Amino acid sequence: MSKQFDVIVIGGGPGGYIAAIRAAQLGFNVACIDEWKNGKGGPAPGGTCTNVGCIPSKALLQSSEHFEQAGHHFADHGIKVEGLGLDVEKMLARKDQVVKQNNDGILYLFKKNKIAFFHGRGSFVKTDAGGYEIKVAGAAEESIVGKHIILATGSNARALPGAPFDEENILSNDGALRIGAVPKKLGLIGSGVIGLEMGSVWRRLGAEVTVLEALPTFLGAVDEQIAKEAKKAFDKQKLKIELGVKVGEIKSSKKGVSVAWTNAKGEAQTLEVDKLIVSIGRVPNTIGLNAEAVGLKLDERGAIAVDDECKTNLPNVWAIGDVVRGPMLAHKAEEEGVAVAERIAGQHGHVNFNTIPWVIYTSPEIAWVGQTEQQLKASGRAYKAGTFPFLANGRARALGDTTGMVKFLADAATDEILGVHIVGPQASELISEAVVAMEFKASAEDIARICHAHPSLSEATKEAALAVDKRTLNF
Repeated sequence: MSKQFDVIVIGGGPGGYIAAIRAAQLGFNVACIDEWKNGKGGPAPGGTCTNVGCIPSKALLQSSEHFEQAGHHFADHGIKVEGLGLDVEKMLARKDQVVKQNNDGILYLFKKNKIAFFHGRGSFVKTDAGGYEIKVAGAAEESIVGKHIILATGSNARALPGAPFDEENILSNDGALRIGAVPKKLGLIGSGVIGLEMGSVWRRLGAEVTVLEALPTFLGAVDEQIAKEAKKAFDKQKLKIELGVKVGEIKSSKKGVSVAWTNAKGEAQTLEVDKLIVSIGRVPNTIGLNAEAVGLKLDERGAIAVDDECKTNLPNVWAIGDVVRGPMLAHKAEEEGVAVAERIAGQHGHVNFNTIPWVIYTSPEIAWVGQTEQQLKASGRAYKAGTFPFLANGRARALGDTTGMVKFLADAATDEILGVHIVGPQASELISEAVVAMEFKASAEDIARICHAHPSLSEATKEAALAVDKRTLNF
């Protein structure tokens, strides 16, 4: 007889493992299926985020930041560094260790919360009297049955037509994290989050980086003023960014990769690089799920179709994270995982898409929540804007990083905060104050009146809120 569970989660990424934990906390008998393998073939839960995304990329960003600081900025502090060298193999080993610690942490959490973990690929077999029969194809094949199924199968990197990933010369995010030596010349197609972060890593380590972006504007989803400020910083770092390009034939050989492209003026160009990272978005992962066996509906993008509560067209089947509509962000998946577990328990789980923060972990960091100025203009909503530069912030000066600014957008009549946008040091941490404020429907005046520690980067947030009413104190 197949093992019976109240809830089966397929996928152990940020959305999946969090959904499993919350369901277990609520008293359900829970199973989680995940197929990621470590280098030894053992389980490596955590999905793309932990294994080839958020976690390893931040480990490399930190390492490359230390290298750049030692090579270019320590002298400003009176710190002399002689014979600076780079051990890429050790850097990658540290990254792998950070990943393993996160994998092991998730396995510990499964054990702590009495969640049955199955290492393998989960797929539908058929509907069952007890719910749905799920096959687990791992070292040994077995079947389990769940009353509720939560699908959290994530996404895969999108390849360019005619240029499949070989993870040697033409790289996805996976291969970009495993480059064994600093390439002399590195090309990136796409100036999205993954592309810019990986470009930043290898530029800091000495690569000459060229980014080819099809869109005519840089970081179109970011507030225009913030994007322009970021672009100035990247230009200063000699990160070469070409906008409005058309990519043609891509040829890969033992020597590297040749990319034929046309610039915004229509002029034919050729880019010769040692490695090429393709970062043109991601596609929902439903491969091998056997959705047709139970009639699970997919949308026109191949994502699992869900309603506002993450319900699919099938009773008691839910889907969350990258495999459904909405931003492909780990923290969005986590929030949906918690909400679905609570809905299964009869509670009122909720995710506010308007207050999901976005972060690009470059240097300077870019972070935002809520609406951009161009979105507010397009909607016709009357608003006020206030900005404050890190150049005028005492802590930023002490850090030696005064690039960027904080920007507040507030309703012209009510002063409610509609959006906060940051480019500069520790933007990823500073944005949380804005998220909290917006969740509580705070006004810019509320933030302006709250005492912030001195000296701190967060004072720039307070000053930007003051700037909405044109009364900054330090600029």
